Amino acid sequence: MARSISGARIPLRFAARLVLCGMVLFVGLSNTALPVAAQGTTTGATGLPVPRFVSLKSDRVNVRVGPSRDHDIAWTFVQSGLPVEIIQEFENWRRIRDWEGKQGWVFHSLLSGRRTALVTPWEKRDLTPLRARSRSDADIVAELQPFVLTSVTECAGGWCRVNGENYDGWLDQTRLFGVYPDEIVED
Repeated sequence: MARSISGARIPLRFAARLVLCGMVLFVGLSNTALPVAAQGTTTGATGLPVPRFVSLKSDRVNVRVGPSRDHDIAWTFVQSGLPVEIIQEFENWRRIRDWEGKQGWVFHSLLSGRRTALVTPWEKRDLTPLRARSRSDADIVAELQPFVLTSVTECAGGWCRVNGENYDGWLDQTRLFGVYPDEIVED
């Protein structure tokens, strides 16, 4: 019997938390964005591919409108581990895109190479089956709700091995924001 797993520290109805003018605002899930394939991958100034997925290292990450501390803060993430896509590099700054498609600049030391993903943030209710093996006919060991934040340990053949508190298994790669379709991830 499969069990339902909900997002550990991410409420199901809220994907992003913004801090503006000293007030915490919660933004609902009205605008959605599907994962985008890494088209036109190039090498950034760091020698790493652009675009690429990373995660937030800190519980408080300011996203700025430009690549310096002199630029205004557009919003603040208040959840570590969230996946974001680096789409541009400039000196020690990285232009990132979140699952909703919002873009801004983050100082490089606030990002981590640790791979994480959000389960189907573009859906509101559909559960995603977590399988015992990387096959569509494998036993379902749990069902994950949208917005579950999970660690990604490997991806190959259209499947990703993910884990979190009280679960470990395989998800269809297209059900995740934080990895590209058919991307190979090795731990």
